[in-house]
Amino acid sequence: MRYSWYALGLLALTNLLSFVNRNVVFALFEPIKRDLHVTDAQLGWLASAYVLVFALAALPFGLLGDLRSRRGVIAAGVLLWSTCTLASGFATTFGALLLTRALVGAGGAAFGAAAQSLAADYFPSRGRAVAMGILATGITLGGVVGIWLGGHLEAVYGWRAALVAVSLPGFVLAALASRLRDPTRPPRVISIAAALSELEMGVTSLVRHFLPLLAGLALGALLAFQLDRVYGADSKVDVAAFGAAVAIGLAFNIRLWVRRLARAPRPDPSALVRAFGELAASLMLVLRTRTLVYIFVGGAFISFGVNGLVGWAPTFMARELELTVAQAATLLGTVGLVAGIVGTVCGGFVADGLSRYTPTARVVTISLGLLIGGPLALWLLTLRDLKVFVPVFSAAFFFISWYSGPIAAVIFDVVPARISATVAGAYLLFIHLVGDTVAFPLVGALSDRFGLDRAVLVLPSVAMAGGLVILAAVGTVGRDMAAVNDPVSPG
Repeated sequence: MRYSWYALGLLALTNLLSFVNRNVVFALFEPIKRDLHVTDAQLGWLASAYVLVFALAALPFGLLGDLRSRRGVIAAGVLLWSTCTLASGFATTFGALLLTRALVGAGGAAFGAAAQSLAADYFPSRGRAVAMGILATGITLGGVVGIWLGGHLEAVYGWRAALVAVSLPGFVLAALASRLRDPTRPPRVISIAAALSELEMGVTSLVRHFLPLLAGLALGALLAFQLDRVYGADSKVDVAAFGAAVAIGLAFNIRLWVRRLARAPRPDPSALVRAFGELAASLMLVLRTRTLVYIFVGGAFISFGVNGLVGWAPTFMARELELTVAQAATLLGTVGLVAGIVGTVCGGFVADGLSRYTPTARVVTISLGLLIGGPLALWLLTLRDLKVFVPVFSAAFFFISWYSGPIAAVIFDVVPARISATVAGAYLLFIHLVGDTVAFPLVGALSDRFGLDRAVLVLPSVAMAGGLVILAAVGTVGRDMAAVNDPVSPG
């Protein structure tokens, strides 16, 4: 049990760093806008580049974690996001910054599903919601710390130095994560190189498997750079070209995988064949399990609202409350930090405590937090007096943070352990692709037209709708949990 807590602590710390690397850019929106001459819509796409690639990569990396090595996937992900965040600090054009931020998303995706699955196996039943809540504190803490660090480092050293600084700890954590013991697989301590070799995919093989997608990303960045120079920062042609190039690259990548699947030997199916089998089984499980359907759809709404709020908060506070970026980051990094951590942990304890009496406890906890926090967030966005803003902000962030641990615990409660990382990857793909990938550029576009003060009001409204959708799982979660625990049930 002591080792389980150590492993959970390391994963939570690494998750924190993942969201520091993700959210640091939000504190840098204003200086990036001035330096690279971009619009609010382009800033929104800069955030969505991370989320889009994160979403697309989450499912294949989750599948890879189930088929090969979860700690190998984790180590590779941490190395990838650290390297790309470091590179983003040297970007001199919007296109280059867009590309590096997109690849940071790929690293975050590799870590996310595998880390949740591994943490869930360290706490197989009792205390799982608390454990997942502790892991999820990295989301809240890392998101707020990323904004706080970004604001303060930018004020002293500039936005490029801020990106470089937050990338460096990842190289140390990657080495530690590669030595974790997997509780459900043969225990042995390995190095980073051995962790990557467990995936049976070296750097050359990895590039070969994803060459069309990587080519699409590179071509899209080049096109965006050229079109930005020709048509100017106010044009959306550069962003459209980047998206089209990535989509074409992904289409060719899928075609490549299908052709390799067709050439696979029939007597001894390749890893790709088994991968598609596991993927099909996981997706069918999601469609057959009503609780997962509610969690996926509600989770997308929550991701749209909550992540959109966190992403646009520094810019909103700087413009509407007339704060500097550093002052906004300080407010988020003190009040938001405390409220978010306490709320996340409290949500886990409330869910686990009530679960002694009813199997619907975790679902009810998720919905309750959002249905209390959402209206508070709506009120918050209409306030301009800091004396009132701060306490309302604390209360709203506290309740909105309740969902993080229980929602992850519900997924692992109704999913067989053998495909848990794949389903977690599918969940991350869906909620980010449908949720905050849309939220960031949509709010940016609405801001350009109606003003940021009006645009942000859509975010807590959608988050509350997510709470209502998940509340519908009250009628299904008990039956779905029983189906997983029944040894004769299918799947």
